[in-house]
Amino acid sequence: MPHKGHVVVIGDVMTDIIAIPEGPIVRGSDRRATIRLRPGGAGANQAIWLGALGVPVRFVGRVAAADVELQARYFTRFGVGPRLVADPAAASGVLVTLVDPDGERSFLTDRGANLNLSAADLPPDLLDGAGLLLISGYALFAEGPRSAVLAAVQEARARGIACAVDAASVAFLREVGVAQFLAWTAGFDLLFANEEEAETLSGTADLSAEMAALGATYAKVIVKLGPSGAALGGASGVAAREPAPIVDALDTTGAGDAFAAGYLSAHLRGDDDRTALAAGVRAGSFAVTIIGAQPESLVEASRLLG
Repeated sequence: MPHKGHVVVIGDVMTDIIAIPEGPIVRGSDRRATIRLRPGGAGANQAIWLGALGVPVRFVGRVAAADVELQARYFTRFGVGPRLVADPAAASGVLVTLVDPDGERSFLTDRGANLNLSAADLPPDLLDGAGLLLISGYALFAEGPRSAVLAAVQEARARGIACAVDAASVAFLREVGVAQFLAWTAGFDLLFANEEEAETLSGTADLSAEMAALGATYAKVIVKLGPSGAALGGASGVAAREPAPIVDALDTTGAGDAFAAGYLSAHLRGDDDRTALAAGVRAGSFAVTIIGAQPESLVEASRLLG
């Protein structure tokens, strides 16, 4: 069933420095590369893709005070209602992405002002009129933001607002502990996870077993399978699978965020799970054909819609 009301996304705002070397890194010397500076942050990516897909969305995050006005204008361009908190001391977050020849990427992360997100940044009126609260897992990996976000989740559940979470980072999942993450997000309506995250959270590499195990914690589980598409299920195992089209992958950064937005845009308008899963795969497949985690413009995003 579709959820009435807009989507509230809580997560990171980052600047992505994307480096695509022409070949293997030469330790201690040079390697030619394509380098781009692009907006990013998992939560921000999801919000921008949702806005580009026409979903009413509000994004909450924390940035350096000097960046608030520019960032707010940027979000507004994509139809996102920004609620950006100005950090008086910390710099905005920065992510360095190293992209392999096959499009896979590795990250160096400095979350900056994102780490200072607090309960004061998430007042109860944030959820007025909301139908879905979408949490980036990154918002749960540090103690300060986590306590604030979990308080917002408690408020959302008290109001009957659906909650979804993206597992976000297998490295940080292992760092904070699987049992902790599952406890923090128990009872959520939806989990998004990639293959490695799903295996880490469930303790098994078998897809059906992963679904069954994670279905004990979440009402619905979606596992992103990269070039193999995606699968959806729950406590009864796999309910649907959707293959991915063959595309020339340029940069996989943000593909999972685009997938989540594509799935949710279809789900929120009332499409069935299989149709929504196909919409997610379509969005994720489009995202890997561009450099960066977000479309550069609504014109570019319209290629997905068209």
